[in-house]
Amino acid sequence: MAILSTQTLIASSTAVIAIAVALSVLPGWFSAKLLWFYSETRCYVSVTTLSALNNATAECITFNPAGIVTAVFDDLISYPIYKAGTRYGYAYPGLWDGHGHLLQYGEMLQSVNLFGSQSMDDVLGKISLYLDQNPQVGTSTEWLRGIGWDQAAFGGKMPTSSELEDDDSIKGKYIMLDRVDVHCVWVSQAVLNLLPDPLPETPGGEVITTPGPGVFCDNAMDLVLKYFPKPSKVQKTKYIKNAMKDLNSLGIVGIHDAGVAPADIKLYEELVEDKDWSVRVYAMLECEKRNTVCFDDAFKVTRDDGLLDVRSVKLFADGALGSWGSAMITPYTDHTNSSGSLLVNASTLTDLTTAWATAGYQINIHAIGDLANRLAIDAMSAAFDVLCPDAPRHDCQALHRFRIEHAQIIHPDDQKRMFELGIIPSIQPTHATSDMVYAETRLGPQRTEEEAYRMRSLLPVNPVLGSDFPVEPANIFQGIFAAVTRRSPHTGLGADGGEKGWYADETLTLEDALKGFTLGPANAAFLEGKAGAIEVGGFADWIVLDEPLDEMDIDELRSVKVRETWVGGKRVYRRYDKSVGY
Repeated sequence: MAILSTQTLIASSTAVIAIAVALSVLPGWFSAKLLWFYSETRCYVSVTTLSALNNATAECITFNPAGIVTAVFDDLISYPIYKAGTRYGYAYPGLWDGHGHLLQYGEMLQSVNLFGSQSMDDVLGKISLYLDQNPQVGTSTEWLRGIGWDQAAFGGKMPTSSELEDDDSIKGKYIMLDRVDVHCVWVSQAVLNLLPDPLPETPGGEVITTPGPGVFCDNAMDLVLKYFPKPSKVQKTKYIKNAMKDLNSLGIVGIHDAGVAPADIKLYEELVEDKDWSVRVYAMLECEKRNTVCFDDAFKVTRDDGLLDVRSVKLFADGALGSWGSAMITPYTDHTNSSGSLLVNASTLTDLTTAWATAGYQINIHAIGDLANRLAIDAMSAAFDVLCPDAPRHDCQALHRFRIEHAQIIHPDDQKRMFELGIIPSIQPTHATSDMVYAETRLGPQRTEEEAYRMRSLLPVNPVLGSDFPVEPANIFQGIFAAVTRRSPHTGLGADGGEKGWYADETLTLEDALKGFTLGPANAAFLEGKAGAIEVGGFADWIVLDEPLDEMDIDELRSVKVRETWVGGKRVYRRYDKSVGY
């Protein structure tokens, strides 16, 4: 892709030591020349930097052997060592997903993909085909896994275990299938037979019994997960490596991994030493028992190379809108006897927030419904008073950068409080376009218009954008399309099947959407100056596209293909292209 390149390989540790000594004793101008000699430069048609430190656009990026940018420029005359040549591609800062799930994504790549299924027959057909191709799964020691079903495909009725017995090729198998939002699981009769009868009460969860048993939501999923044969270390390693390769192909250089158990963080620490580790991971610790304090198992990780960082914790206030699990101030419009459910009560959420915050962890609270968001803000406000008793809460937030994950439905009074405090919303633009077909039915027009799926309204508090993969596709360009159009990236259409965006007043500009997937995650992970921009002193992370984003038709954003992805000065992905010979 980039024809301009000068690279000198350091053959041994002896050579490295000799260079270091030379740089320390030689005159400044000469050591600078040596530094340039042992650096590498890549040049493109243009480089969009998103940096406040250097020009907004340039042509060339120079980085040292440590993977740090040392120069961003477009004046080759000043650097005669580099020979001019044909340049291909347009460089942008490497993309960050502000909310995803690495292990689960890797597992999904080896599971039944049920997204987009239109009927029960469609689902059963996909499961049967997967079993034909993977006959080893479906046993008591290796359950068949899948994700992506939605009761809307079944006429609005929740599925049952008995329906998984209707196909002879599936009958009797151990099956656990995640709903599209991963807040419910649908299991087979073989799995049901493992559970106690009667089932114990589960606060913050729901066992669905109508039209029949088989679905467990939110905290009730723990009843099933207790019996689930956990993946081995070898399987998890495969999941992680496969996931990283796939994410790199999409231009993703970093993720905020939204909920990682302490044991899995230990695995991350082992694998990050491997050359195959190719995504920067900002991991949110999640206790094995959700919404608890697990200081005996918790630990922080900070690496100089920025490949793994653990300094935050994930808490959960409620469930998801699609399964009527998000906690609302007033009942659902289409389910008037329910206001959803809290996964933890208000006082416990406050206690947990304060305990983790005083232990030095950034707080990230999953909150979708307006009641959950209100209680999350209450909990954070209380923690500020303990952390910074003599400082304004807004100043305390500037230091600790608390976040609300999803921030999906927020009462106007609480939106005002978010602005006053500066609490960071972590938003997934494709959630709005996936939910737009039923959200107004759930919430009613007024609540939808005033509270739901805000994006432009939340720009003053520097939102983080993400996808929530594997709940949604990890393709960030689809997220950008959803943000700038409020239309489905799958069809290009709005909620009414036309070209009008859903509540289009909340669209973002292309620049704001791009910043939401670069500078926003960098700020929320305390990585400003290191990630999110191409600038001197920052990580040498960038992507290369065939065309500049601002010259594309809006609909072309849905199908953008990445040409190259670079992480720490190492090319981790390159698309084969006949036109340039590779």
